[in-house]
Amino acid sequence: MKVACIQMDVLHCRKQENLEKALHMSLKAVRKGAELIVLPEVFSTGFCYEYFDHAAETLPSPLLENLACFSEANDCIIMGSVIEKVASEETSDSGTPADSENSTISDSSNSPFYYNLGFCFESGTLAGSYRKTHPFKTENNYFSKGDSIEPISLKKQNLKIGFEICYELRFPEVARKLSLAGSDLLVTIAAFPNPRSEHWNILAKARAIENQIPHIACNRIGSAPDCSYFGNSMIIDAWGEVKADAGNKECVIVHDLDLSRKNEVRKMIPVFENRRIELYSEDLKII
Repeated sequence: MKVACIQMDVLHCRKQENLEKALHMSLKAVRKGAELIVLPEVFSTGFCYEYFDHAAETLPSPLLENLACFSEANDCIIMGSVIEKVASEETSDSGTPADSENSTISDSSNSPFYYNLGFCFESGTLAGSYRKTHPFKTENNYFSKGDSIEPISLKKQNLKIGFEICYELRFPEVARKLSLAGSDLLVTIAAFPNPRSEHWNILAKARAIENQIPHIACNRIGSAPDCSYFGNSMIIDAWGEVKADAGNKECVIVHDLDLSRKNEVRKMIPVFENRRIELYSEDLKII
């Protein structure tokens, strides 16, 4: 499968410009043969806390409809995340409000909740979504936490994609759970800032190596009011080899991933067969 990562400078709080840029760069990826296109975390607005309600998407969303139409017109898969606004009565089965004492989300039953919503469109159809389960620091003051970690199933491609967002790269449990649930491919979308480029590089490769799974790690570039971003988006195979690296510039990277190599790697080094869960699975729950 030809996969692409869109490494873009997300213009702060400028939704329409970011959408147009993402679609323009995605079209470049399609013209290079990409079947799966990955956008960075909150690609349409960045962490636009000062205009949070305006930045958020209420479903059905015209912005997401644009992406669905692009996916249908180009018969491709497109993934990324946006800020989602949800009425409080809609959250009972899909999430819980943020529990920070300083949360800007009101505890009032009439107040909406916000999520960092990952999406995946396949040929115009919403194949699945994922609400970020591990917000990072300040994010806890604005976002509620998702409560489910499951792969997204693609019907047309007959694949399962493990989906995680930014900070979750630091939690090996997330990628391992997705791998054990049958993911064929791991996708991490991120806004991973300076000065943590070495952490990003090592962790992105480690998630591929330890789970013996291809990994698309898509980070943003550019700057926000309080930080800057280094990029270094990567497409990594199941052996842990970096097949494409975006460096530190706004660009599109594409690589033809051999998804079947996952099975070859797992035969060569049978990590999953050799796991002794009776020795550590319960202990991991109490650390």
